[in-house]
Amino acid sequence: MRVLHVYSGNLWGGIEAFLATLARHAELAPEMCSEFALCFDGRLRRELAQIGAPLTDLGRVQTRAPWSVLRARRKLERLLATRRFDVVVCHSAWAQAIFGGVPRTLGVPEVFYLHDRVRERHWLERWAARHSPDWSIVNSEFTRGDLQRLFPGEGVDVVYYPIAPPPPPAPEARRAARAELGIFDDSVLIVQASRMQAWKGHDRLLRALARLSGPTIWFGVFIGGAQRPAERAYRAKLEEEARALGVTARVRFLGQRDDVPRLLCAADIHCQPNAEPEPFGISFVEALQAGLPTVTFDMGGPREIVTREVGKLVKTEAELARALDELVNDAALRRTFGAAGPERARALCDPRARIHDLAAVLRRVCAAPSVAASAG
Repeated sequence: MRVLHVYSGNLWGGIEAFLATLARHAELAPEMCSEFALCFDGRLRRELAQIGAPLTDLGRVQTRAPWSVLRARRKLERLLATRRFDVVVCHSAWAQAIFGGVPRTLGVPEVFYLHDRVRERHWLERWAARHSPDWSIVNSEFTRGDLQRLFPGEGVDVVYYPIAPPPPPAPEARRAARAELGIFDDSVLIVQASRMQAWKGHDRLLRALARLSGPTIWFGVFIGGAQRPAERAYRAKLEEEARALGVTARVRFLGQRDDVPRLLCAADIHCQPNAEPEPFGISFVEALQAGLPTVTFDMGGPREIVTREVGKLVKTEAELARALDELVNDAALRRTFGAAGPERARALCDPRARIHDLAAVLRRVCAAPSVAASAG
Protein backbone atom coordinates (compact mmCIF):
# COMPACT_ATOMS: atom_id res chain seq x y z
CA MET A 1 0.00 0.00 0.00
CA ARG A 2 1.63 3.23 -1.18
CA VAL A 3 0.59 6.25 0.89
CA LEU A 4 1.28 9.88 0.01
CA HIS A 5 1.28 12.28 2.98
CA VAL A 6 0.64 15.90 1.92
CA TYR A 7 1.52 18.77 4.24
CA SER A 8 2.94 22.32 4.38
CA GLY A 9 6.12 21.62 6.37
CA ASN A 10 7.22 25.17 7.16
CA LEU A 11 7.20 24.96 10.98
CA TRP A 12 8.06 22.33 13.58
CA GLY A 13 5.58 20.92 16.07
CA GLY A 14 3.45 17.88 16.76
CA ILE A 15 2.39 17.18 13.16
CA GLU A 16 5.95 17.41 11.91
CA ALA A 17 7.22 15.13 14.68
CA PHE A 18 4.48 12.62 13.82
CA LEU A 19 5.39 12.55 10.12
CA ALA A 20 9.07 12.19 10.90
CA THR A 21 8.24 9.27 13.20
CA LEU A 22 6.31 7.54 10.39
CA ALA A 23 9.36 7.83 8.15
CA ARG A 24 11.87 6.84 10.82
CA HIS A 25 9.95 3.72 11.85
CA ALA A 26 8.62 2.56 8.48
CA GLU A 27 9.81 -0.98 9.24
CA LEU A 28 7.07 -1.34 11.87
CA ALA A 29 4.45 -1.53 9.07
CA PRO A 30 6.29 -2.93 6.04
CA GLU A 31 3.01 -3.24 4.12
CA MET A 32 2.68 0.59 4.17
CA CYS A 33 5.14 2.51 2.01
CA SER A 34 4.93 6.18 3.01
CA GLU A 35 6.00 9.04 0.77
CA PHE A 36 5.78 12.75 1.52
CA ALA A 37 4.86 15.88 -0.45
CA LEU A 38 5.68 19.25 1.15
CA CYS A 39 5.32 22.87 0.13
CA PHE A 40 8.00 24.55 2.24
CA ASP A 41 11.57 24.03 3.28
CA GLY A 42 12.19 23.57 6.98
CA ARG A 43 13.24 21.15 9.67
CA LEU A 44 10.72 18.51 8.57
CA ARG A 45 12.10 18.40 5.04
CA ARG A 46 15.66 18.17 6.37
CA GLU A 47 14.76 15.34 8.73
CA LEU A 48 12.90 13.39 6.04
CA ALA A 49 15.86 13.83 3.68
CA GLN A 50 18.26 12.62 6.36
CA ILE A 51 16.10 9.55 6.95
CA GLY A 52 15.99 8.91 3.20
CA ALA A 53 12.21 9.13 2.91
CA PRO A 54 10.79 9.65 -0.61
CA LEU A 55 9.97 13.36 -0.84
CA THR A 56 8.31 15.60 -3.44
CA ASP A 57 8.46 19.39 -3.47
CA LEU A 58 5.06 20.89 -4.33
CA GLY A 59 6.37 24.45 -4.23
CA ARG A 60 5.70 27.37 -1.93
CA VAL A 61 2.04 28.26 -1.49
CA GLN A 62 0.62 31.58 -0.34
CA THR A 63 -3.15 31.77 -0.08
CA ARG A 64 -3.06 35.44 -1.02
CA ALA A 65 -1.39 34.40 -4.31
CA PRO A 66 -3.97 32.20 -6.11
CA TRP A 67 -1.50 31.26 -8.85
CA SER A 68 0.73 29.58 -6.25
CA VAL A 69 -2.23 27.46 -5.13
CA LEU A 70 -3.03 26.45 -8.70
CA ARG A 71 0.63 25.66 -9.40
CA ALA A 72 0.88 23.41 -6.34
CA ARG A 73 -2.37 21.61 -7.17
CA ARG A 74 -1.11 20.93 -10.69
CA LYS A 75 2.14 19.53 -9.31
CA LEU A 76 0.13 17.15 -7.13
CA GLU A 77 -2.02 16.20 -10.12
CA ARG A 78 1.07 15.36 -12.18
CA LEU A 79 2.55 13.33 -9.34
CA LEU A 80 -0.64 11.29 -8.91
CA ALA A 81 -1.04 10.85 -12.68
CA THR A 82 2.48 9.57 -13.22
CA ARG A 83 2.97 7.44 -10.09
CA ARG A 84 0.55 5.02 -8.49
CA PHE A 85 -0.58 5.75 -4.95
CA ASP A 86 -3.24 3.78 -3.13
CA VAL A 87 -4.30 6.63 -0.85
CA VAL A 88 -3.46 10.29 -0.18
CA VAL A 89 -3.55 11.75 3.35
CA CYS A 90 -3.93 15.53 3.72
CA HIS A 91 -2.62 16.62 7.11
CA SER A 92 -4.32 19.68 8.62
CA ALA A 93 -7.06 22.01 7.41
CA TRP A 94 -4.47 23.99 5.43
CA ALA A 95 -3.48 20.98 3.33
CA GLN A 96 -7.13 19.95 2.89
CA ALA A 97 -8.02 23.47 1.75
CA ILE A 98 -5.16 23.68 -0.76
CA PHE A 99 -5.15 20.12 -2.10
CA GLY A 100 -8.54 18.66 -1.17
CA GLY A 101 -10.38 17.14 -4.11
CA VAL A 102 -7.31 16.62 -6.29
CA PRO A 103 -6.78 12.94 -5.38
CA ARG A 104 -10.45 12.02 -5.83
CA THR A 105 -10.59 13.57 -9.32
CA LEU A 106 -7.82 11.14 -10.28
CA GLY A 107 -9.47 8.14 -8.68
CA VAL A 108 -7.25 8.03 -5.59
CA PRO A 109 -8.90 7.68 -2.15
CA GLU A 110 -8.47 10.78 -0.01
CA VAL A 111 -8.13 10.87 3.78
CA PHE A 112 -8.14 13.98 5.95
CA TYR A 113 -6.09 13.85 9.17
CA LEU A 114 -7.23 16.44 11.73
CA HIS A 115 -4.44 17.35 14.15
CA ASP A 116 -5.65 20.70 15.50
CA ARG A 117 -8.67 22.24 17.12
CA VAL A 118 -11.36 23.54 14.79
CA ARG A 119 -11.96 27.24 15.24
CA GLU A 120 -15.46 28.15 14.16
CA ARG A 121 -15.79 30.66 11.33
CA HIS A 122 -12.12 30.52 10.35
CA TRP A 123 -11.91 31.07 6.60
CA LEU A 124 -9.30 28.35 6.11
CA GLU A 125 -11.49 25.71 7.72
CA ARG A 126 -14.51 26.83 5.68
CA TRP A 127 -12.35 26.38 2.58
CA ALA A 128 -11.23 22.93 3.73
CA ALA A 129 -14.84 21.92 4.42
CA ARG A 130 -15.66 22.37 0.74
CA HIS A 131 -13.62 19.23 -0.06
CA SER A 132 -15.16 16.23 1.69
CA PRO A 133 -12.67 13.36 2.03
CA ASP A 134 -13.45 9.67 1.71
CA TRP A 135 -12.54 9.21 5.37
CA SER A 136 -11.07 11.17 8.29
CA ILE A 137 -8.59 10.39 11.05
CA VAL A 138 -8.24 12.39 14.25
CA ASN A 139 -5.50 12.34 16.89
CA SER A 140 -7.76 12.20 19.97
CA GLU A 141 -11.32 11.79 21.13
CA PHE A 142 -11.33 15.52 21.73
CA THR A 143 -10.58 16.31 18.09
CA ARG A 144 -13.16 13.73 17.00
CA GLY A 145 -15.78 16.07 18.44
CA ASP A 146 -14.27 19.02 16.60
CA LEU A 147 -14.29 17.18 13.26
CA GLN A 148 -18.08 17.31 13.17
CA ARG A 149 -17.84 21.06 12.61
CA LEU A 150 -16.04 20.42 9.32
CA PHE A 151 -17.51 17.18 8.04
CA PRO A 152 -20.67 16.31 10.01
CA GLY A 153 -21.65 12.69 9.75
CA GLU A 154 -18.47 11.65 7.91
CA GLY A 155 -16.60 8.46 8.79
CA VAL A 156 -13.75 8.88 11.28
CA ASP A 157 -11.19 6.90 13.29
CA VAL A 158 -9.09 7.98 16.26
CA VAL A 159 -5.40 7.11 15.90
CA TYR A 160 -3.10 8.34 18.64
CA TYR A 161 0.37 9.39 17.58
CA PRO A 162 3.20 6.84 17.54
CA ILE A 163 5.85 8.28 19.86
CA ALA A 164 9.07 6.32 20.17
CA PRO A 165 10.77 6.53 23.57
CA PRO A 166 14.30 7.92 23.49
CA PRO A 167 17.29 5.68 24.23
CA PRO A 168 18.03 5.28 27.94
CA PRO A 169 20.12 8.22 29.12
CA ALA A 170 23.76 7.78 30.07
CA PRO A 171 24.38 7.62 33.85
CA GLU A 172 25.79 11.14 33.98
CA ALA A 173 23.37 12.70 31.48
CA ARG A 174 21.04 14.21 34.09
CA ARG A 175 23.80 15.84 36.10
CA ALA A 176 25.53 17.16 32.97
CA ALA A 177 22.33 18.71 31.60
CA ARG A 178 21.53 20.36 34.92
CA ALA A 179 25.07 21.71 35.20
CA GLU A 180 24.70 23.21 31.73
CA LEU A 181 21.58 25.03 32.95
CA GLY A 182 23.28 26.15 36.15
CA ILE A 183 20.88 24.20 38.37
CA PHE A 184 21.91 22.56 41.65
CA ASP A 185 21.44 18.82 42.18
CA ASP A 186 19.08 19.36 45.15
CA SER A 187 16.85 21.84 43.29
CA VAL A 188 13.54 20.88 41.67
CA LEU A 189 13.40 21.63 37.94
CA ILE A 190 9.98 22.31 36.39
CA VAL A 191 9.89 22.17 32.59
CA GLN A 192 7.49 23.21 29.84
CA ALA A 193 8.34 22.11 26.28
CA SER A 194 5.97 23.61 23.71
CA ARG A 195 5.54 26.08 20.90
CA MET A 196 5.88 29.70 22.02
CA GLN A 197 2.17 30.46 21.70
CA ALA A 198 -0.06 32.18 24.23
CA TRP A 199 -2.64 29.41 24.42
CA LYS A 200 0.06 27.01 25.68
CA GLY A 201 -0.19 28.78 29.05
CA HIS A 202 3.40 29.90 29.73
CA ASP A 203 2.09 32.95 31.61
CA ARG A 204 -0.06 30.72 33.80
CA LEU A 205 3.03 28.74 34.76
CA LEU A 206 4.96 31.91 35.54
CA ARG A 207 2.22 33.08 37.89
CA ALA A 208 2.10 29.66 39.56
CA LEU A 209 5.86 29.67 40.04
CA ALA A 210 5.65 33.06 41.71
CA ARG A 211 3.24 31.58 44.28
CA LEU A 212 5.41 28.61 45.28
CA SER A 213 6.26 28.40 48.96
CA GLY A 214 8.22 26.03 51.12
CA PRO A 215 11.92 25.44 51.64
CA THR A 216 12.72 23.61 48.40
CA ILE A 217 14.64 25.54 45.74
CA TRP A 218 12.98 25.36 42.33
CA PHE A 219 13.74 26.46 38.78
CA GLY A 220 11.44 26.78 35.76
CA VAL A 221 12.64 26.06 32.21
CA PHE A 222 10.73 26.88 29.02
CA ILE A 223 11.78 24.94 25.90
CA GLY A 224 10.45 26.12 22.56
CA GLY A 225 11.52 28.59 19.93
CA ALA A 226 9.61 31.56 18.58
CA GLN A 227 9.02 30.70 14.91
CA ARG A 228 6.89 33.69 13.86
CA PRO A 229 6.96 37.44 14.64
CA ALA A 230 3.94 37.14 16.95
CA GLU A 231 5.69 34.37 18.87
CA ARG A 232 8.82 36.48 19.29
CA ALA A 233 6.70 39.30 20.67
CA TYR A 234 4.98 36.83 23.00
CA ARG A 235 8.32 35.60 24.36
CA ALA A 236 9.41 39.18 25.04
CA LYS A 237 6.15 39.74 26.93
CA LEU A 238 6.78 36.60 29.01
CA GLU A 239 10.27 37.75 29.91
CA GLU A 240 8.83 41.07 31.05
CA GLU A 241 6.18 39.29 33.12
CA ALA A 242 8.87 37.15 34.75
CA ARG A 243 10.68 40.32 35.77
CA ALA A 244 7.47 41.83 37.15
CA LEU A 245 6.77 38.66 39.17
CA GLY A 246 10.29 38.58 40.54
CA VAL A 247 11.17 35.11 39.21
CA THR A 248 13.71 36.02 36.51
CA ALA A 249 16.63 34.52 38.45
CA ARG A 250 14.90 31.14 38.52
CA VAL A 251 13.49 31.02 35.00
CA ARG A 252 15.28 29.97 31.79
CA PHE A 253 13.98 30.54 28.25
CA LEU A 254 15.99 28.08 26.16
CA GLY A 255 14.45 28.65 22.73
CA GLN A 256 14.23 25.94 20.06
CA ARG A 257 16.17 22.80 20.98
CA ASP A 258 16.74 19.48 19.26
CA ASP A 259 17.78 17.75 22.51
CA VAL A 260 14.44 17.83 24.32
CA PRO A 261 14.75 14.22 25.63
CA ARG A 262 18.06 15.11 27.28
CA LEU A 263 16.53 18.19 28.90
CA LEU A 264 13.51 16.23 30.11
CA CYS A 265 15.94 13.78 31.68
CA ALA A 266 17.29 16.72 33.70
CA ALA A 267 13.85 17.78 34.95
CA ASP A 268 11.72 16.73 37.93
CA ILE A 269 8.23 17.96 36.95
CA HIS A 270 6.52 18.64 33.63
CA CYS A 271 3.87 21.35 33.47
CA GLN A 272 2.01 22.77 30.48
CA PRO A 273 -1.00 24.67 31.81
CA ASN A 274 -2.86 25.32 28.58
CA ALA A 275 -5.20 28.30 28.41
CA GLU A 276 -7.11 26.56 25.59
CA PRO A 277 -7.62 22.84 24.90
CA GLU A 278 -4.67 20.94 23.45
CA PRO A 279 -5.73 18.71 20.52
CA PHE A 280 -3.53 15.86 21.77
CA GLY A 281 -0.20 16.72 23.41
CA ILE A 282 2.98 14.94 22.29
CA SER A 283 4.99 16.78 24.94
CA PHE A 284 2.86 15.17 27.67
CA VAL A 285 3.67 11.69 26.38
CA GLU A 286 7.36 12.54 26.10
CA ALA A 287 7.30 13.73 29.71
CA LEU A 288 5.72 10.45 30.80
CA GLN A 289 8.38 8.53 28.87
CA ALA A 290 11.00 10.49 30.81
CA GLY A 291 9.37 9.49 34.09
CA LEU A 292 8.15 12.99 34.96
CA PRO A 293 4.94 13.71 36.87
CA THR A 294 2.87 16.12 34.81
CA VAL A 295 0.45 18.89 35.73
CA THR A 296 -2.02 20.52 33.35
CA PHE A 297 -5.55 21.83 33.10
CA ASP A 298 -8.43 19.38 32.88
CA MET A 299 -9.41 19.81 29.23
CA GLY A 300 -8.67 18.71 25.69
CA GLY A 301 -6.39 15.87 24.65
CA PRO A 302 -4.29 15.82 27.87
CA ARG A 303 -7.41 14.66 29.71
CA GLU A 304 -6.98 11.42 27.72
CA ILE A 305 -3.27 11.19 28.61
CA VAL A 306 -2.88 12.28 32.23
CA THR A 307 -4.43 9.93 34.80
CA ARG A 308 -4.35 10.19 38.57
CA GLU A 309 -1.51 7.63 38.54
CA VAL A 310 0.89 9.87 36.58
CA GLY A 311 -0.01 13.47 37.45
CA LYS A 312 -2.61 16.05 38.28
CA LEU A 313 -5.40 17.69 36.29
CA VAL A 314 -6.44 21.06 37.68
CA LYS A 315 -9.27 23.50 37.00
CA THR A 316 -7.99 26.85 38.29
CA GLU A 317 -4.72 28.73 38.60
CA ALA A 318 -4.94 28.41 42.37
CA GLU A 319 -5.16 24.61 42.02
CA LEU A 320 -2.23 24.73 39.60
CA ALA A 321 -0.04 26.53 42.14
CA ARG A 322 -1.07 24.11 44.91
CA ALA A 323 -0.37 21.05 42.73
CA LEU A 324 3.09 22.33 41.82
CA ASP A 325 3.83 23.29 45.41
CA GLU A 326 2.94 19.78 46.59
CA LEU A 327 5.11 18.12 43.95
CA VAL A 328 8.05 20.46 44.51
CA ASN A 329 8.10 19.62 48.22
CA ASP A 330 7.24 15.90 48.04
CA ALA A 331 9.96 13.85 46.37
CA ALA A 332 8.19 10.57 47.16
CA LEU A 333 5.06 11.68 45.30
CA ARG A 334 7.18 12.71 42.33
CA ARG A 335 8.76 9.26 42.26
CA THR A 336 5.37 7.52 42.48
CA PHE A 337 3.91 9.48 39.60
CA GLY A 338 7.10 9.24 37.57
CA ALA A 339 7.37 5.45 37.94
CA ALA A 340 3.95 4.99 36.31
CA GLY A 341 4.67 7.33 33.40
CA PRO A 342 6.53 5.10 30.92
CA GLU A 343 3.88 2.38 30.99
CA ARG A 344 1.12 4.94 30.48
CA ALA A 345 3.03 6.34 27.49
CA ARG A 346 3.43 2.86 26.00
CA ALA A 347 -0.26 2.09 26.40
CA LEU A 348 -1.22 5.21 24.45
CA CYS A 349 1.54 5.71 21.91
CA ASP A 350 3.55 2.53 21.38
CA PRO A 351 4.95 3.07 17.85
CA ARG A 352 4.34 -0.48 16.63
CA ALA A 353 0.71 -0.49 17.76
CA ARG A 354 -0.16 3.01 16.55
CA ILE A 355 1.53 2.69 13.14
CA HIS A 356 -0.27 -0.63 12.72
CA ASP A 357 -3.54 1.15 13.58
CA LEU A 358 -2.88 3.80 10.95
CA ALA A 359 -2.07 1.21 8.31
CA ALA A 360 -5.23 -0.74 9.16
CA VAL A 361 -7.42 2.36 8.74
CA LEU A 362 -5.85 3.24 5.39
CA ARG A 363 -6.17 -0.35 4.11
CA ARG A 364 -9.85 -0.30 5.04
CA VAL A 365 -10.36 3.00 3.22
CA CYS A 366 -8.71 1.62 0.09
CA ALA A 367 -10.91 -1.47 0.18
CA ALA A 368 -14.22 0.32 0.91
CA PRO A 369 -16.74 -0.32 -1.89
CA SER A 370 -17.93 3.32 -1.85
CA VAL A 371 -14.37 4.52 -2.38
CA ALA A 372 -13.72 1.97 -5.10
CA ALA A 373 -16.91 3.06 -6.87
CA SER A 374 -15.98 6.75 -6.79
CA ALA A 375 -12.47 5.91 -7.96
CA GLY A 376 -13.81 3.85 -10.83
